[in-house]
Amino acid sequence: MWWGVIAALLANAFISTGFVLEKQALTKLPALTVRRPGAMIGTLIRSPLWAVGCACLALGFAAQMITYGTLPLAAAQGILVSGLVLLLLLSSRILGERLTSREWIGITAILLSLGMIVASLDQEADHVSKSAPTVDFLQIALPSLAAGVWLYVVAEQRRRRRHRAPTTGISYGIAVGFLYGVSSLTIKGLSGLTDTGDLGGTVTRALQSPYPYVLCFTGAAGLVLSQAALQRCRASLIVPVCTTTNSLHAIIAGTIVFNEPLPDDPLRMALRLGGIVLAVSVLLALPRHDPTPEEPQKTAQDVEESPA
Repeated sequence: MWWGVIAALLANAFISTGFVLEKQALTKLPALTVRRPGAMIGTLIRSPLWAVGCACLALGFAAQMITYGTLPLAAAQGILVSGLVLLLLLSSRILGERLTSREWIGITAILLSLGMIVASLDQEADHVSKSAPTVDFLQIALPSLAAGVWLYVVAEQRRRRRHRAPTTGISYGIAVGFLYGVSSLTIKGLSGLTDTGDLGGTVTRALQSPYPYVLCFTGAAGLVLSQAALQRCRASLIVPVCTTTNSLHAIIAGTIVFNEPLPDDPLRMALRLGGIVLAVSVLLALPRHDPTPEEPQKTAQDVEESPA
């Protein structure tokens, strides 16, 4: 079990460091455009700093797999969610990103909502299913992917309007979160087809399912869209929003697709539904635009330093 705790802490460190390094690299690269994905990927892989950040993310995801295999689900998610705090600290110290007081309140509420959802989990009481009818999966996955791409396109169109205030990246984070949410469902579905004692059969079952093809799309589209958004927006805001959207989508859609019932205990039910409602409310309330030079917003530090 202690190996699981160590793996979770390493995952937090690798993932937070990876996003920060990628953000540093992106600020030094020419403007990326999703209209030329091939050129974008070529630009990214030629950046040594971005490659190091990408490698850190890969190590972080590998450590997450170890965590889920050695710790109860509730304990694993509780430790991994805390990685958002480390990301905020690194973004502030290394990238110099400063959140406004309103954004700090929103991020704190997001962490609280995720904590409520984690507290609603019970490794012994919760029924975990890994198989789902293909029709049910596609009925959720395809509209979710369409919604994510549509939200991103709308955000791009709004960004290109003249005299429009700079975006904070909330819309980008939600859009990419939808894609990664589908990716989470896909990985869950693939795990249900895996049999370590029959690798040939596992490959055959996987290829006959929609999972590997959906995963390829979410992986490629997620990479292109997330890197363009991360270059334009603050990592300290867009990553928590993307993570929250991903978690919410996986929990809500997974409950439907994999037929996992909601908690029977009233307290755990209230925590889960309350966490979902709080997270959605925060995502809707967070500011969509950065303050203009003519109308600066106070940061949390400015509020503390202002005279009484």
